[in-house]
Amino acid sequence: MKRLLLSFVFAAALAGCAHDTGAITQISTIDALLAGDYDGSEKTSKLTKYGNFGIGTFDRLEGEMIVLDGKVYQAKADGRIYTPENITTPFASVSFFEPEITVNIDKPATFEEIEKLVDEKVPDMNVFCAVKAEGNFKRMKVRSVPAQAKPYPPLAEVVKTQPVFEYENISGTIVGYRLPAFVKGINVGGYHLHFIDSSKTYGGHILGFEMADGSVSAETERRLTLILPERGLKDIDLSKDRSGELQKVEK
Repeated sequence: MKRLLLSFVFAAALAGCAHDTGAITQISTIDALLAGDYDGSEKTSKLTKYGNFGIGTFDRLEGEMIVLDGKVYQAKADGRIYTPENITTPFASVSFFEPEITVNIDKPATFEEIEKLVDEKVPDMNVFCAVKAEGNFKRMKVRSVPAQAKPYPPLAEVVKTQPVFEYENISGTIVGYRLPAFVKGINVGGYHLHFIDSSKTYGGHILGFEMADGSVSAETERRLTLILPERGLKDIDLSKDRSGELQKVEK
């Protein structure tokens, strides 16, 4: 069976670019992941052909993915960063990050204040927005999840026992996206951010933070290419509203 690619085009493609800027390439859907579809379908080594920046997870839900500067990092359930080779992902979003705006942060700012800042600089809530923040953090709270065994439990059950890590006075980079509400079922509406520290030692899915100083950059993305697994998703009920499950998972 040939792989199915669904493209949602919101602007004309930019001709003559070395890579596809202004576009997100996504592997599978968030609702499939919520339902327990954790088998990897795309090699992580191929992700960097689609983008040098992004987030996701890994085969069997083994940890949190951070794609930064064209390299794939894996934050496992011990809270530490690894550099995987030749493994697969069941869900990921990547793009080529070329910031359109950058704002310096010279005083402490919470997660909510950084969200508000990005919303002010990119007020159109109906475009995709890649977000990157670099600097020093007074505190950073992240989580990761361990690899799962079949039969896979739903993601909302997995996160009930997720390892959570809290760091103080740590430097590093936030990577992620602010996505429109209309992606419900396909991806995470609102902010979905991951963290990796400067030494590439610690990281995970962000639950909260306070930034001491640094910078915040953003880029609007107007195209989404969705790559579904070759095996298909026929055994998953994707008509179900899983927004309640997603809220439990993200918070």
